[in-house]
Amino acid sequence: MSGIYDEPELYQLACAYRDVPTEVTALLAWCGEHSREEVQSVLELAAGPAEHALELARRGLRATALDKSAAMCGFAAARAQAAGLDLGVVEADMRDFKLPDRFDLAITMLNSLCHLFTLDDLVAHLAAVAAHLRPGGLYIAELAHPADYFAPVPRTSSEWTIDQEGIRAEVRWGGSQDRIDPVTQITREHMSITAHNADGTVRTASDVVPNRFWTATELTAALRLDGSFTVAASYGDFDNSTGLADPTAWRMILVLRRA
Repeated sequence: MSGIYDEPELYQLACAYRDVPTEVTALLAWCGEHSREEVQSVLELAAGPAEHALELARRGLRATALDKSAAMCGFAAARAQAAGLDLGVVEADMRDFKLPDRFDLAITMLNSLCHLFTLDDLVAHLAAVAAHLRPGGLYIAELAHPADYFAPVPRTSSEWTIDQEGIRAEVRWGGSQDRIDPVTQITREHMSITAHNADGTVRTASDVVPNRFWTATELTAALRLDGSFTVAASYGDFDNSTGLADPTAWRMILVLRRA
């Protein structure tokens, strides 16, 4: 069995519960509300299969996807070519990258900031993003909601089933048995996906994925240390009505504006 980031098709299937078009509509609505200029270009960081970048390209934005995994980059590029979409794909570390372009919008989705394990990592990442945004540009980062770690009952499930195009998949990602280290705030999350195809074949991937939990106060500290961004807004869901403190909030989404 292989690791999940070496299996982009299975990773994409595991995340198929997400409503990417609706989420992209929310991203663009927030851009209209918080950006001082029209958003025409976007950089998706830790993009994986680049679902959001592809949807933004489909809607006419100049889109680039950046990821550290060669397998994910190849998969995203192939999907863009098959769909006839112009998508730039860059294999690079989100803590330290240099591109010739400057963007109106940067995004990090699906709690991908969990792959930054230290405050130095997070500050370096913010500096790298800021260097690739125009002044006044936005950085929208989606993280796990603190209630998943602090509340008696998590806001999200660690097990789910996907039915998509004749494939049925059982997914497990983390859960109460994967304890967070109280010092490092890192959890070694056990994940597995088993996909049953219509022809009877089965594909499986399993992995142990280190995942750093970031609090809102730590994010605020990192923003102050970097000094490139101000917080324009925060949300608990992909809409304008759910705040972080709302009992129905299931994500921590920050809209940051480049100075």
